[in-house]
Amino acid sequence: MSFIYEKSGLLSDVPLSYCPGCTHGISTKLVAEVLEEMGLEGITIGVAPVGCSVLLYESYTFDMIQAPHGRAPAVATGVKRAIPENIVFTYQGDGDLAGIGMGEAVHAAARGENITVIFVNNAIYGMTGGQMAPTTLENQVTATTPTGREVASSGFPIKVSEMFATIEGTAYIERVAANSVPGIRKTKTAIKKAFQYQQENKGFSMVEILSTCPINWGLTPTAAMEWVTTNMIPYYPLGVFKERG
Repeated sequence: MSFIYEKSGLLSDVPLSYCPGCTHGISTKLVAEVLEEMGLEGITIGVAPVGCSVLLYESYTFDMIQAPHGRAPAVATGVKRAIPENIVFTYQGDGDLAGIGMGEAVHAAARGENITVIFVNNAIYGMTGGQMAPTTLENQVTATTPTGREVASSGFPIKVSEMFATIEGTAYIERVAANSVPGIRKTKTAIKKAFQYQQENKGFSMVEILSTCPINWGLTPTAAMEWVTTNMIPYYPLGVFKERG
């Protein structure tokens, strides 16, 4: 029997800890596939902070480091500077990167640290109970905004990719969505390009992946996929925001 598709050898046999229907699993899988296809497994070090990816060190077979909440870019900076020949990446959610860890991420980008950031944006705090995140959409219902996010009191959702594209130290910034087959293919291409930028020592690269959170959104997995298209993408348009030649 010939296999059309099989699990990446860089994924362990430990079941993923994500909720049913969550597209975090797709992003996690794509990172493993890209690293394996590029032959980088022996020199890769990943950094996962607190959040839905908190147990990521159990999912991958290559080296992983656990960072405090929001501090993954700072940890990755230290690792990359100590072992510059290695591939170093962070895997962060929107509450982690755009909330408590925004300072670390912005300054790593401003310094042009030669690391790759995988930024999963599902517009909500997933692991901690579904609270409003910096990327929660206007009028979106969460555990802490039961009547919907009000801009007057909570401000506007932060467009992270657009903001990071204005930072001089960034080399490659792209936003993709993992809610459809074409979108998943584009996501894999973007992740590969981000790692290639690091290989070529071009500086800070980030791939923002629009993702689902069916449990905290109160939707079925299918409806959550559609919600990304009808609600997230209009506010967070897909595309390349910066690409240094």
